Amino acid sequence: SSQREQLCILQHQLAAANEKLQMADLSASETMAEFEAQKDVIRQLKDRIADAEVQINEKEMLRRKLHNTILELKGNIRVFCRVRPLLPDDGCAPHPPVISYPTSNEGPEQGIDLIQSGQKYAFTFDKVFNHEASQNDVFSEISELVQSALDGYKVCIFAYGQTGSGKTYTMMGRPESLEQKGLIPRSLEQIFETSQRLSAQGWKYKMQASVLEIYNETIRDLLSSNRSSWDTQRTENGVPGKQYTIKHDANGNTVVSDLTIVDVCSSKEVASLLHQAAQCRSVGRTQMNEQSSRSHFVFTLRISAVNEVCFVILLNDYS
Repeated sequence: SSQREQLCILQHQLAAANEKLQMADLSASETMAEFEAQKDVIRQLKDRIADAEVQINEKEMLRRKLHNTILELKGNIRVFCRVRPLLPDDGCAPHPPVISYPTSNEGPEQGIDLIQSGQKYAFTFDKVFNHEASQNDVFSEISELVQSALDGYKVCIFAYGQTGSGKTYTMMGRPESLEQKGLIPRSLEQIFETSQRLSAQGWKYKMQASVLEIYNETIRDLLSSNRSSWDTQRTENGVPGKQYTIKHDANGNTVVSDLTIVDVCSSKEVASLLHQAAQCRSVGRTQMNEQSSRSHFVFTLRISAVNEVCFVILLNDYS
């Protein structure tokens, strides 16, 4: 009887084990089915992500094309006029005023009238900034060109005017002041902020900066580590130091031979280079400016971009 009881117990244990095995097999089948379903979901999501990336790239290319078309319609070459406000050293404002801003048929903020000896001279520009215009007002007009530089187009922005007219203030301003930063510091902030944002879309940017001046028809590398006061003095005395020449490479780009080019990763690094260059720049005293810049100042930022998704390479110079 004891053997029967043991056999009965073993049979019950075997039945329980078989039941557990069936439940385990059922659970494993359900888990496998769920796993396969999740794999299908993941595969579908990957396909959707790939399609979305393609659509993003297509729309980005379309945006660039439309953006460039708009700028071409506005004019590939545009001339702005900025009127500098009177400074304390300028004395009292003339009466009657010698400058007025008429509204012409071509649109507001495009004309300026100058009055001299009772004679009025009318001028028309693509945009006129009066003496109350802020640094941000000026930058808002050229910020689209900065975007074009990031899109791979060559962009050049330069200031022209007589001594004391505010060229350096417009271009550089006071970088430490939020309101008085010039076009270059603001452009650099936009370039680096946008490049960081586009990195999420697979874009990788490389920035390279160079700074030179043209003084007495001689090119000077303002970032050269070998530049010394002795070499500068030799040049100013008519004995040439290191010679730089302007050339055109195989791609039609204008380059300066042996010019120092520095890799930069942030607007702060560029600001440091600009400060270094400003210390080396030729200045002199004039009747209108105690520290007047006596040379043409050229800052160039070369932007290289690679998209790992669609393998597009953009190269351009932003000066």
